[in-house]
Amino acid sequence: MSRILAFAASLAAIAAPLAASAQDLAVTNATLATGDGSEPVEGATVLVQGGKVVAAGVGVAVPAGVETVDGTGKWVTPGIFAAVSDMGLWDVQAVGDSNDLSADKSPFNASLDVVPALNPANEHIAVSREGGVTRASVTPFPGNAIFAGQGALIDLGADAALVDTPRAFQLVVLGEGGAREAGGSRMAAHVTLRNALREAKALAGGAASVERASDALLTHADAVALAPVLSGEQALYVHVERASDIRAVLALKSEFPALKLVLIGASEGWMVASEIAASGVPVLTMPLRDLPEQFEVLGATQSNVGRMVQAGVKVGIGLFAGDNQPRRATEQAGNLVALTKLPGASGLTWAQAFAAITSIPAEISGMGGKEGVLAPGAVGDVVIWDGDPLELSSAPEAVYIDGVKQPFDSHQARLRERYKDLDRTYLPKAYDW
Repeated sequence: MSRILAFAASLAAIAAPLAASAQDLAVTNATLATGDGSEPVEGATVLVQGGKVVAAGVGVAVPAGVETVDGTGKWVTPGIFAAVSDMGLWDVQAVGDSNDLSADKSPFNASLDVVPALNPANEHIAVSREGGVTRASVTPFPGNAIFAGQGALIDLGADAALVDTPRAFQLVVLGEGGAREAGGSRMAAHVTLRNALREAKALAGGAASVERASDALLTHADAVALAPVLSGEQALYVHVERASDIRAVLALKSEFPALKLVLIGASEGWMVASEIAASGVPVLTMPLRDLPEQFEVLGATQSNVGRMVQAGVKVGIGLFAGDNQPRRATEQAGNLVALTKLPGASGLTWAQAFAAITSIPAEISGMGGKEGVLAPGAVGDVVIWDGDPLELSSAPEAVYIDGVKQPFDSHQARLRERYKDLDRTYLPKAYDW
């Protein structure tokens, strides 16, 4: 038996992916954006040792023996943090067998855990990594209940160690979507949410199992999963858009004061920005939604983010799902900068906009000072760009995650290399120009 176990262990060791070791790295003479909301500085150096940022700024000394990259004419930044994404959960949305976004027929909801469904080899992860995205929060989406399940924090390194923090937050959908799932009305959605939290509270308080069996609406697993939400150990992400729905969510704190709320969407957040700011509840939103495509977003405006920030709300860019892929984060942040040049519009400064896709979503996700920023002690996620990262013409030249240089080998990259110098000699006449 011992020989069999030894042989099995050796096979496991061979099969296990070999994680690349972090390298010491210095990027010198670059334009530096630390991601913390400060303005970029020129002629700066970033030093990474042992997978962590040691120093970033002007006048940083580079120790002997550290590999040095000349950043002259280039920009160096932390990696992008893609908040509330669906990376790793689907390959082809229309093919059910490849799509783990939601569990429409499951008897469970709040207890659903995104981790077992995540695929490190997913092409969306590789493509996003090539776009400068190094960290993300990933969530399931609602199937047949207002609760979608528990999301996780991941890194996009090219290895099997995808998950950094499992069960990092719980997602619940209210507004129009929640009304549909709960029985056709916002009234039903709010009763469903409050009842679920009360059942979880009763279970945590030691309610008798016979009482739950006769009266409970949640499965035992779902009630257990909501206990960390009640205590504030696990954040509750609440997807709402309409101003009145936002007020109703903020009112939850009066009954459940320990809730660690995060507003998702909030297209009409500008209309109640002072109330959101007073509550201290942060927002993760799509920044440029301005079409009244639903009744709950009749007040949508591209100035939503700028107005909320002016009111003192902590706002990060998020909701990277479906066609809104994470590598578009820089484009969306750049458009917020452009809004400052339009009469009557409210946008963000360059530094504010870049922080909205780096340090702020990281902070909202519980990783403040550790991710999305180039500061001593933060993870060694470094992106070298060929120009201003918020300009469409710019692209990453190199991406490091935890100090490890990442490959640019997505399916899209391979297709580009295959066809960019296509020999047209033997193509049919129909291909003549």
